[in-house]
Amino acid sequence: MDVLYFEDFNPGRRFRTRGMTLTEAQIMEFAWQWDPQPFHVDAEAARQSQFGGIIGSGFQTLLVAFRLWFQENIMNECSMGSPGLDEIRWLMPVRPGDTLHVEAEVAESRSSESKPDRGYAKIKYAVVNQKGETVMTYVANHIFARHPAGDDRRI
Repeated sequence: MDVLYFEDFNPGRRFRTRGMTLTEAQIMEFAWQWDPQPFHVDAEAARQSQFGGIIGSGFQTLLVAFRLWFQENIMNECSMGSPGLDEIRWLMPVRPGDTLHVEAEVAESRSSESKPDRGYAKIKYAVVNQKGETVMTYVANHIFARHPAGDDRRI
């Protein structure tokens, strides 16, 4: 993919990442360190829970999505950080063996009024499993550098 800058993030533009399969070992390792709820780390307790088995932490799902997004090199060159995430929703459990990918759509973009070297984009993300089921959604507010040549590149 070509290097992208703020001018390339027009409302309606869509992206899709490759996938990643989570194993039970990966789910449990993450959970033991960061989210040790019984249905993430204890197979017997998970079987007896409302989930009927081990499920991944929602925080792990978010971080997997973040990694998949950056592996595609979509905004690696232009990212200037983010003031935050909105509307994080965990819609379905992620189970061992699930393969996740990210689908994203630019919802809004606007130039900075006070800093001409950047702009802001709001991107809606969906994390989707191998069955086409959306397991998580969130909205990220990004700060992107403008292209050094100016905004005549806007596509």
